[in-house]
Amino acid sequence: MLWYTLLLAGVAAERLVELVVARRNAAWTLARLGVEYGRGHYPVMVALHTALLASCLTEAWLAHRPFLPVLGWTMLAVVVLAQALRWWCVTTLGPYWNTRVIVVPGARLVRAGPYRFARHPNYVAVVAEIVALPLVHSAWLTATVFTVANAALLTVRVRCENSALARVSVA
Repeated sequence: MLWYTLLLAGVAAERLVELVVARRNAAWTLARLGVEYGRGHYPVMVALHTALLASCLTEAWLAHRPFLPVLGWTMLAVVVLAQALRWWCVTTLGPYWNTRVIVVPGARLVRAGPYRFARHPNYVAVVAEIVALPLVHSAWLTATVFTVANAALLTVRVRCENSALARVSVA
């Protein structure tokens, strides 16, 4: 359980790094007259992702979920791959990447990196991580509840992002 707690602490630390990058990028895009969309759902997204980490830890500890090697190692690999995909998205978008939906008028839609293969590859990483992170230590209830909650949130988020991106030129 200690190593799982450390894994969750590492993911939490990574999220804090993301927020630092996002704040820097938000300042950059807003200085270029960027327009923010979807402010209403952003606090829900932050709460969901924070609660996911807490719930993983709580279920694993309080429900005495076992580490099942085949499931655990496989899900850990999915978590690592999801992180790699997420950071590929971050580096591909550069200063345009953000945890918020901010569009700079006149900017071109990015079609490089993972965006060659999917319109929203970062959300592929998010979905994979929300399923896999709890299952590293058999927290199946957390995986189920947060997968459903995330699906509802992504319905709103992707609609918002698509609407915002419709205002961007295609490169």
